[in-house]
Amino acid sequence: MGIDDSTYVHGIHVVHDGPREAPPLVLVHGSGASGSSWGPVVPVLARRHHVIRVDLPGHGQSPPAASYDVPGQAAVLAAALDELALSSVTVAGHSSGGYIATALAEQRPDLVGALALISSGPSPDALLPQPAVLRALIAPPLGPLMWRVRSDAMLRRGVTAVCSRPVTVPDDVVDDARGISYRTFRTVLRRNTEYVAERNVPTRLEALDVPALVVFGTADPRWDPDAVRLYDGTPNTRVERLADVGHFPMLEAPAETGESLLRFLAATSR
Repeated sequence: MGIDDSTYVHGIHVVHDGPREAPPLVLVHGSGASGSSWGPVVPVLARRHHVIRVDLPGHGQSPPAASYDVPGQAAVLAAALDELALSSVTVAGHSSGGYIATALAEQRPDLVGALALISSGPSPDALLPQPAVLRALIAPPLGPLMWRVRSDAMLRRGVTAVCSRPVTVPDDVVDDARGISYRTFRTVLRRNTEYVAERNVPTRLEALDVPALVVFGTADPRWDPDAVRLYDGTPNTRVERLADVGHFPMLEAPAETGESLLRFLAATSR
């Protein structure tokens, strides 16, 4: 597979997989997760690409930040890519990571050659009622208490609750989730909502001159799967639906997800 190492770049934790001379692919995780959430799909991607996984501020092994607004997180990512001397890369974001990727393209079009959004809800009104285990962990007044006493089993249930297919949650995903504070998580969720409420994602993509791939599971329990139709008419955007897949395609269908990304990468590199 080539290299496999981790470092800190502009204050955030970054993991490299695959040969450095290969075309770069940046992977951005969603709220409450970390770069480790991409683990099952990395081996197939790293055979052909230099895969760069980041832990956003306050997530995984990255330290907290003063602000968690989406443009601010995108600016941190931009500074890290500058430090790595990367430009015109493909950036793939899972869930709210797709918002960070989109904001990066808005701020620094020189850094983003293509976008891939996986399970990224298009607008706030597409959000479904959340599974009970997530409500217990998030909603006040019990949320802070539940957050302090959460077990590994509860963290795993939090992941599997948004999946449609049976999954095995990797240990590093659980370990990284344990390190996120309740305040950080709640703040990140609010800032994500503000970003898509200001302007929905399809509208933002339409304003960008960047090829985009949108991947959505047809059984996503977090976002209304029918809402993916909002992306269908977006110029320069390809939509792929994964049958019977929930919110976490990288865990539920790593082979399908990896192949979708590879097809897109091959098409945009021509």
